[in-house]
Amino acid sequence: MQHTYKTQDVCCGEMLFVIEDGILMTLTTEGGCAGNLQGICRLVEGMPVEKVIACLEGISCDGKDTSCPDQLAKALKEVCTQTK
Repeated sequence: MQHTYKTQDVCCGEMLFVIEDGILMTLTTEGGCAGNLQGICRLVEGMPVEKVIACLEGISCDGKDTSCPDQLAKALKEVCTQTK
């Protein structure tokens, strides 16, 4: 099932991802720093969701309390909470 997450306070406006059996299968983003986000997508695809959250949660960007990686962690936590 594909999930859509509207980000807050970052350049990327939206994240679309698929989770199967606790694994982040696909991730695409709309907007933001294209090269950086493509790199993040390639690195995290195929990883366990809990590991992605642990690696990315709490990263800040440009003096903000959040970042695109942090927003991905928030999105994954939200979906995991809803499916439990």
